Amino acid sequence: MTYNQRLKINIQSEIGKLDAVLLHRPGAEVENMTPRMAQRALYSDILNLSIAQEEYSQLDGVLSKVADVFYVDDLLKEVLDRPEEKEALISRICKLEEKPELYGQLMDMSSKKLVRVLIEGLPAEINTLTSFLNEDFYALFPLYNFYFTRDSSVTIGNHALICKMANKVRTRESLIMEAIYRNSGKFDCSIINSFDAQPENERFFIEGGDIAIVRDDIIVIGNGMRTSTLGIDMLVARLAAYAPEGRRHIIVQQLPDAPESFIHLDMVFTMLDRDCCMVFEPLILRDNQYQTVHIEIEDGKVVKIRNVSNILAVLKNLGMDLKPVICGGKSDEWDQEREQWHSGANFFSFAPGKVISYARNTHTLNELDKNGFEIVPASEVIVGAVDILGDQKYVVTLEGSELPRGGGGARCMTMPLSRQKVDW
Repeated sequence: MTYNQRLKINIQSEIGKLDAVLLHRPGAEVENMTPRMAQRALYSDILNLSIAQEEYSQLDGVLSKVADVFYVDDLLKEVLDRPEEKEALISRICKLEEKPELYGQLMDMSSKKLVRVLIEGLPAEINTLTSFLNEDFYALFPLYNFYFTRDSSVTIGNHALICKMANKVRTRESLIMEAIYRNSGKFDCSIINSFDAQPENERFFIEGGDIAIVRDDIIVIGNGMRTSTLGIDMLVARLAAYAPEGRRHIIVQQLPDAPESFIHLDMVFTMLDRDCCMVFEPLILRDNQYQTVHIEIEDGKVVKIRNVSNILAVLKNLGMDLKPVICGGKSDEWDQEREQWHSGANFFSFAPGKVISYARNTHTLNELDKNGFEIVPASEVIVGAVDILGDQKYVVTLEGSELPRGGGGARCMTMPLSRQKVDW
């Protein structure tokens, strides 16, 4: 989509009608991974790229029916076409990845080739004994996780939060996203750069999958293996400073450090409609050791921090009475755990009551069917056999044999840029 003027970033909810979204199609970077690299890449398995791309094309196809779609590689090229911005980004990448010797080589590349190298990786030159014996095949590692565009940045109101990732292997994703928001010329937004807040503090990190804008005055944040308390403190302080008047609420949900399926909040809690949400019941609704904390901000200052029983209870007190739909269904804990592992709670809403998910989580889909959602395959939406813009509630299902192996679902793979206001 070509815009004559910059798109104003505007995200005030998780469910407002989607106007624009940012995606990255998985490419050769996914195939440039060996079994030895899988743990470093944060994958649970090796993906079959051709099948993953077919599955991703369903997500892309559905979203293209309902919103304007921007792509990371196109926007990155826009940045690199500008000599000053190219030099700034390459300098920063070489410094932070401790590869100053690559600066000249990268700067000599065309914008088109450099986009490919920055995402797909740069193979190491094997011309010395040291390089021959080094087990790293790449001078710049591929960005294996970049199709999860939710992680490295997140849009909150008119702000783009650039995330400091928990794993250094993903640092370049954050640098690219900052350059895109700041220098592609496509977006009107302010930047909250958490990457520069405490660059040397290894206990400071925050990622977009842990942040849910439930309502314009309510944000739910996961605190676990990818978002630390220090990262949350930074965001609370920044949001308080940006909104010095009125009252805002931050609800923090502690998450387990293991297994890896609890990587982010959106693996256990996502919004479906004005009055319902998807939850992983054992963590969100049952008694357990993981705290839920309510932080109140009034007139730019934190005025109260206290424990609450769970997310839904505090939301009800704030005027949002949400019905929980249970990931994996209500009857079997094994089904709940199995489907949560395969991103069964990870839904992306493109309008109130209209969401996208994987088709493989059948018990979760049955639960949604009981709650008035019609289940339709993405293929039918793409060919126009189903009109998903009517009044009916829909779950659009993606084939998902390969994409879930990367450790995320539809919400992880989408970065909304603009949504319409919700009539609560």
